[in-house]
Amino acid sequence: MQTLGYAALDASSPLAPFHFERKAAGPRDIVIDILYCGVCHSDIHQARNEWGSSTYPMVPGHEIVGRVSAVGAEATGFQVGDLGGVGCMLDSCRQCPSCRAGEEQYCDSGATYTYNSAYRDGSPTYGGYSQQIVVDHDFALKISEKLDLAATAPLLCAGITTYSPLRHWKVGSGQRVGVIGLGGLGHMALKFAHALGAHVTQFTTSPSKEADARRLGADAVVNTRQEGALDNLERFDFILDTVAAPHDVNPFLRLLRRDASMVLVGVPEVPLSVEPFAIVPGRRSLAGSLIGGIRETQEMLDFCAQHNIVSDIELIPIQKINEAYERTIKSDVKYRFVIDMKSLT
Repeated sequence: MQTLGYAALDASSPLAPFHFERKAAGPRDIVIDILYCGVCHSDIHQARNEWGSSTYPMVPGHEIVGRVSAVGAEATGFQVGDLGGVGCMLDSCRQCPSCRAGEEQYCDSGATYTYNSAYRDGSPTYGGYSQQIVVDHDFALKISEKLDLAATAPLLCAGITTYSPLRHWKVGSGQRVGVIGLGGLGHMALKFAHALGAHVTQFTTSPSKEADARRLGADAVVNTRQEGALDNLERFDFILDTVAAPHDVNPFLRLLRRDASMVLVGVPEVPLSVEPFAIVPGRRSLAGSLIGGIRETQEMLDFCAQHNIVSDIELIPIQKINEAYERTIKSDVKYRFVIDMKSLT
């Protein structure tokens, strides 16, 4: 399947138009004509090889929504014309304990990611900055017609990345939850934690974001650049750290109550330093969480349809993708860029 997309040809060149061959759709596959694709900060990390594992040419994009245009003879759950989505994964081994538990993102053999990865036959995967995508029906996601489709795209990564730890650590009504960082991930964490009934405190270095934070669901906002801002705060039951840049996690770890957890979903390109006395007293935990499995991602999408939750976005044509990368690095977007893929044709 000949497809047009935008690709990074190396770690330093701007993304540019790129023609490539999609894998042929098999009997279990569906084909989705892509309407919108979100721009994730990890797209930038990988396009620029900041995590050291990039292969080129690379077509980024793993927040994909569109219309089903073909359905294989053995594929179920979708009909031509349905809305469909693809997140960060296209496949996994399906046999290991993680896969059998519906946690394909932790596949022992390594999941097949939507881009910068490889299918079982070794051929490269290409992502959503493109016209179409082919996906096994087991890894395709149903999208509600109730939701704003463009604003739904970031749910496929930013949404599930924050929803999954909130559910795994059983965040709910009456709990005190902190969210560090108010960007693409942080604003979704706020919306979800609020919808789950938690009392939510937003930690930010940007005083100008206070009104937005409260609009998105924050009960309290703390400017961490103010001296003494973290002093005398009540202890937290759970803190979600969404920051993808180097930062000091220790002051936040000290805010946890006994046996509580702080979870990283932002992935800085350099190691973070943890002071033992930030976690040993109080038996506190520092953990990480990676997206979510297909079953949980569908649960999240259904939750969003029920509660009318979507991302706050700025819609752009594909021709502005390089500008969007620079603005994302500067946090100059509220709160997620989404590409209108009609601009590719």
